[in-house]
Amino acid sequence: MTGRGTIRIGTRGSLLARTQSGDVRDALIEAGHDAELVVITTAGDLSAEPVEKIGVGVFTTAIRAALHNGEIDVAVHSYKDLPTAPEEGLTIAAVPPRADSRDALVAAGGRVLGELPPGSTVGTSAPRRVAQLNALGLGLEIRPLRGNLDTRLGKVAGGELDAVVVARAGLVRIGREDEVTEAFDPVVLLPAPAQGALAVECRSDDAELVSILAELDDAPSRATVDAERSVLAALEAGCTAPVGAIAEVVESLDDDGRVVDELSLRAGVAALDGSDEIRASVVGPVARAVELGRELAAELLERGAAEVMRD
Repeated sequence: MTGRGTIRIGTRGSLLARTQSGDVRDALIEAGHDAELVVITTAGDLSAEPVEKIGVGVFTTAIRAALHNGEIDVAVHSYKDLPTAPEEGLTIAAVPPRADSRDALVAAGGRVLGELPPGSTVGTSAPRRVAQLNALGLGLEIRPLRGNLDTRLGKVAGGELDAVVVARAGLVRIGREDEVTEAFDPVVLLPAPAQGALAVECRSDDAELVSILAELDDAPSRATVDAERSVLAALEAGCTAPVGAIAEVVESLDDDGRVVDELSLRAGVAALDGSDEIRASVVGPVARAVELGRELAAELLERGAAEVMRD
């Protein structure tokens, strides 16, 4: 172990949050650094209200406060929960390799979405999912849904709901991926910007820790997240807005026939009632991830995205 002392990692207390943070702790220990988890209760853990009513940053504010105050050294966030504006004094020192970004259906009887009859009850409180599910025109009854993954899955197992839509990455991380009855292609359901990615954050002035955490950073994962969150920021939409985006690093051929990496980015917005939806895509150099996101957002806005999100 290094002589720095134990690295204290702040995390929410849910099984998913502790599992995600535990992965970061284990990676640090494997790299020769002593590390431990510190559980912090957030406003999102204390309220059953929909996230869009409680406010952006509901799962992150308390953890960031502990980081600012020196109670912890590192914070591990589900990246999609972070506000798009930078936090003064803090830096995202690492984006570890990203998990599957897709949304997943967990339905009674092992059914896929197309097998659910009109009127079936589907649980989700994410405006993005509500809007896109409504846009499919399947006649589903979308019900509000909060709570940890066990609670959400229990509503299907207990017969309270016919199905729920959740992030597949979360189910994989807690070992319940076998309950997924359908993983949605982004053509059907665009995931949330940065879904499946973790943000490992520390104080900007802790140069030693910034360097240590940089060892955990995965460049392709950071590029995709930067592009997707750039769309969200340029649309001036919060993490609960009905905005979906997905970026992938793909191989392409340049003018000389050489294989090069490029960034493929798709994004869209939808009205909550599903009455309107706008999607667009762009491909460009990985190094221009942020700029590509801004360009794609500008195209969406030019095509009426602001009006659609207000509907």
